[in-house]
Amino acid sequence: MSSFEKKFGKYAISNITLYLIICYAFGYAIRFVNPDFINVMSLDPERILHGQVWRLFTWLVIPPGLSNIFFVLIMLYFYYSIGNTLEQVWGTYRLNVYMFSGLLFTIVGSFILYGIFTGVGVIWSPQFALMFSTTYINMSLFLAYAATFPDMHVLLFFIIPIKVKVLGIIYVVLMVYEILMSLRMNLLVGIADWIVIGSSLLNFFVFFITSRKKIRRTPIMIKRKVEYNREVKKAERNVITKHKCAVCDRTDESNPELEFRFCSKCNGNYEYCNDHLFTHTHVKY
Repeated sequence: MSSFEKKFGKYAISNITLYLIICYAFGYAIRFVNPDFINVMSLDPERILHGQVWRLFTWLVIPPGLSNIFFVLIMLYFYYSIGNTLEQVWGTYRLNVYMFSGLLFTIVGSFILYGIFTGVGVIWSPQFALMFSTTYINMSLFLAYAATFPDMHVLLFFIIPIKVKVLGIIYVVLMVYEILMSLRMNLLVGIADWIVIGSSLLNFFVFFITSRKKIRRTPIMIKRKVEYNREVKKAERNVITKHKCAVCDRTDESNPELEFRFCSKCNGNYEYCNDHLFTHTHVKY
């Protein structure tokens, strides 16, 4: 455990993926009722610098661009399940750091893009702000899952079993191809794509470089860890009760006002409370 985790771990948000999924659900509801309202919540650096600071937070409500309710529900459940699994394996603190660093890098990336565009004389458009969304935040979560459980299988198109590491490689290749095509078509658009994708996924690359030797877990390793933690908690519960009366079974935990003593006339380690220390029948064998 790092010194930072010892100091700030108590502030970590448990089940943080659930809160992100709730934001998505709220965003889909807004998109259904009033799609234009999404523009008021986007991560727009120009509007933020002019006082609309709520955009630093409300952009989290803007969900990935899916319209089919069936695929929306599948997506929400999928990301909740992998986020919950990562929290169990990594711990709440580490997942919090991973998620919040991804959000922070995305915000910083939006201001970098705004600075580049305004620096070269490009008029900033609200459409540029919509490029920064939670789509690649989800991608960073999936890549972290693929790096942690590379040999786990998912059903592609609900039919074809495929290892998550293969699927992760495919996604990365497609993103690189998208950036290269954008650079070929328009330099500024390519730079924008590079900053949008790169900033959103920077937390994964930092995490992978610093923790690649520690993150891989197999189901057997997870099971052993769970069993180990269970035994440790069981042992801790047993250690808590240090004194127990051999007659009435009262303990120093249930009755802290009692005093306990061993009887020197009994054969064996028999301990008694002060009510039975002189009244019990001595054990002889």
